Amino acid sequence: MPAERSSDVKFEIGHVLFIDIVGYSKLLINEQSEQIQTLRKIVRGTDQFRVAEAEGKLIRLPTGDGGALVFRNSPEAPVLCALEISKELKQHPELRVRMGIHSGPVNEITDLNEQANIAGAGINMAQRVMDCGDAGHILISKRVADDLEQYPQWRSLLHELGECEVKHGARLQIVNLYTDEVGNSQVPEKFKTVGAAEKARPKSAIPKWALIGAAVLILIVVATGFLVFQVGTPLRGVRQNSANNEGRPLHGESSTGGASLPISEKSIAVLPLENLSEEKENAFFADGIQDELLSNLSKIKDLKVISRTSVMQYKTAITRNLREIARQLGVSNVVEGSVRRSGNHIRVSVQLIDALTDRHIWVQNYDRTLADSLALQ
Repeated sequence: MPAERSSDVKFEIGHVLFIDIVGYSKLLINEQSEQIQTLRKIVRGTDQFRVAEAEGKLIRLPTGDGGALVFRNSPEAPVLCALEISKELKQHPELRVRMGIHSGPVNEITDLNEQANIAGAGINMAQRVMDCGDAGHILISKRVADDLEQYPQWRSLLHELGECEVKHGARLQIVNLYTDEVGNSQVPEKFKTVGAAEKARPKSAIPKWALIGAAVLILIVVATGFLVFQVGTPLRGVRQNSANNEGRPLHGESSTGGASLPISEKSIAVLPLENLSEEKENAFFADGIQDELLSNLSKIKDLKVISRTSVMQYKTAITRNLREIARQLGVSNVVEGSVRRSGNHIRVSVQLIDALTDRHIWVQNYDRTLADSLALQ
């Protein structure tokens, strides 16, 4: 029976808006009820909410002091919804609300009341992004910011804050979203505290690369940690040997003499993983694996990681010329792989390739049951 139930799990990428009333627990019972009712009315009155709900592309998760909206139609939907909510909140100064946005893997579940519900890393991450802010803030993860940055109408609204330490000591790259009219342009208190602590802390004699290496070793307990470790150490030697011995083009000069993007020695693109299973829904799981790889790699400040939006153009390519893809994206390294499901068994194959020499730096296969698939991500 457990095996049969787990085979019904479906994975997809959800675009999550997490909303929270700041100071909710300190309010009186009647004040809590009034504020929740007001917030619910504001949220349900937004255009993005109504459109997504009419299309059957919205799932709501109540959380007591707020809630989460999981949009399944567009990565812009939670951002547009947050801006609508923030604009309307100006008419309700008593409501001190903060919001967090992230796109990540989610899966449908059945809760204790036998009702359809949704869970997954995408929702957890959106809440942690939100936790980094104060009242009025609309914070988004770096992964979402990278996607929005591809469109000129969003660029002026994105303001990088840096890293924020969240649950279990994890550190997230956070971006503040605001305009002259909505959002909160002030630096969140968590970032002020971190900044003051860093200024007061004496400079360490340990090289920065060593600190990065130590952080990578911690991540090795998860599947993507292995990949981060490989990216963090061998690239420099590979790049030096290639430049000295093979005479390949560097710094944006293509083999035909044409211009291309500048190529950094510490740069990588994670191509969409190929779904080798017959079931189309497994493509969502493949997207989830790619998203987790990008999330972990983007935590390394000195590593240039190409956004998911930029690499999705290669998802439907019949053949992949990695050297040409690397030249177009301006990267030295490419991650590619595949996902295959047979019954309750899943195999994920991932390989890290020096795209300019077509040399395999690292290859790994992961075999799990479907019940362990979230742990695999």
